[in-house]
Amino acid sequence: MKQIAKRLFELVLFLFLLSFISFVFMKAAPGDPVKQMLRVDDVAVTDEQIEAFKEELGLDKPVYIQYWNWFKRFFQFDLGKSYTTHEPVIDELSRKFPATLLLTGASLLVMLLIAVPVGTLSALYRDRWIDHLGRLLALVGAALPSFWLGLILIDLFSVRLNWLPSMGAGTFKHLILPSLTLGIAMSGVYVRLVRSSLIESLGQDFIRSARARGISEARIFFFHAFRHCLVPVITIFGVSLGSLLGGTVIIEVLFAYPGVGKLVVDAIVQRDYPIIQGYILFMGIAVVLINLLVDLSYRYLNPEIRLKEAGRR
Repeated sequence: MKQIAKRLFELVLFLFLLSFISFVFMKAAPGDPVKQMLRVDDVAVTDEQIEAFKEELGLDKPVYIQYWNWFKRFFQFDLGKSYTTHEPVIDELSRKFPATLLLTGASLLVMLLIAVPVGTLSALYRDRWIDHLGRLLALVGAALPSFWLGLILIDLFSVRLNWLPSMGAGTFKHLILPSLTLGIAMSGVYVRLVRSSLIESLGQDFIRSARARGISEARIFFFHAFRHCLVPVITIFGVSLGSLLGGTVIIEVLFAYPGVGKLVVDAIVQRDYPIIQGYILFMGIAVVLINLLVDLSYRYLNPEIRLKEAGRR
């Protein structure tokens, strides 16, 4: 409970600093959201109309007052309204987030289906041809930029073979190419991590003791070695999950996938500050909560951590 309380306090402090810094930098960025909304380049608008609109939105006040007003609304679960759609920011994010969450889950599934078997075989057949092949695939996967891989997949499966759609969402086929792009791009790191962690686990004293007691190799592998090697894997997995939720921006734009990544890119182009601020805060909360769950999972996966905590008491 102390760990959870400490993390929640860190979450509040982190969100305050994140929201304040992002708010200030966003206001300092070039561009005027009022002119963007009124489309000054297309329609003649007077300076009086611009100033009146700024006053209506509260953009005529100093930055610290704008932030304080926004911060007070935040504790009422009000992130403001979009400048372009005039819809509540929470509604905009909640409509787009399921699509991003689906893409994230599919990408992680692709990554696990590649990384766990290849990394495990590389560790079990260390320094053999299958290990060299696995490490080569991991190196190639880690070196490929995700956007370049996405373009290659679009050219092959959408343009040349016409098997899969390259844009949009709505069906299972629309999910295949973006999830393959993200999953393959992530798998290289995890192949090497699973391999190194499993090799280290198989060399531990408790593995040798288990073999001396006559425990079967299958039980040793699945219930002892593999479980022990999951601790560093889950650490990186938590970081990847958080960064993936916020880092699908390029892929969502590339595949015209209607998730929060594409939403925030459109908001940046349109200077839609409430959407951008809400996105930053939303992703900050997601990353902190994911890291909290990862920390709590250590106690289950590694009994040694529980014993150390009990010893401190």
